[in-house]
Amino acid sequence: MEPRSNGGGGGTDSEPSGGRGEDAALAAGSPTPVPGPAPTAGSSSGHTPAGSPQAPAPQQPTLAGSAIRVSDRERDDALRRLQNAFAEGRLGDDEFDARMHAALGSRTRADLDRLFGDLPAEDAARPAASSADWPPESPFAVAIKGSVRRGGRWRVPQRMTTLAYKGSSLLDVRAAELTSAVTTIRAFAYKSDVEIIVPPGVRVVVGGFGVSQDLPEDGQLDDLSQDAPVLHVRGFAYKGRIEIRARPGRLSG
Repeated sequence: MEPRSNGGGGGTDSEPSGGRGEDAALAAGSPTPVPGPAPTAGSSSGHTPAGSPQAPAPQQPTLAGSAIRVSDRERDDALRRLQNAFAEGRLGDDEFDARMHAALGSRTRADLDRLFGDLPAEDAARPAASSADWPPESPFAVAIKGSVRRGGRWRVPQRMTTLAYKGSSLLDVRAAELTSAVTTIRAFAYKSDVEIIVPPGVRVVVGGFGVSQDLPEDGQLDDLSQDAPVLHVRGFAYKGRIEIRARPGRLSG
């Protein structure tokens, strides 16, 4: 007599449920699922790829070199360069006056750069001649029935006296060097004319009798630095004139 099967299936031993499905999956080579990384906050895909670059930190804005504000020393250097160009004949009277005023009112390096676009650059390997090499000037300028003139590159002493007797005296200090922070010029005119031409950037203080000024009143004195040179003019005129001008007058013709 043959033994009796338990489920009519044909096998004598029963197998646990699901055993055959797992064996089939392993036989077919299906990979076993591996849990992924935990989702991170702010990630749309639920995870951040390994090695992804981070966002760069914000940087502070930087100013271009031409937009940097200039210092009093840079303005003084610009005035000196303009005086040299004027003494060399590269600038006329009107151009020199306009550029000197523009240099005094400059705010940025771009403002100063525009003043030298048509002028040669300074040669660092060949420095400009020092004013110490210029011949010393006498503290007196006297004209008796004649004329006396000082102009171009010259050194103005701390105290200077000019006297004109039935003649004329012209002192042009636009391209000159004021050897002192405070310069005093005493002017005497007897039936004569005395003309003193000063550049922008100099504080002018006038005293005496018969002295007149023809200087621009455009508020440029407000732009002068505290270290700006001071020129005291003390004059006395009898049947004559003593004029302080920013541009050449009759005596310069």
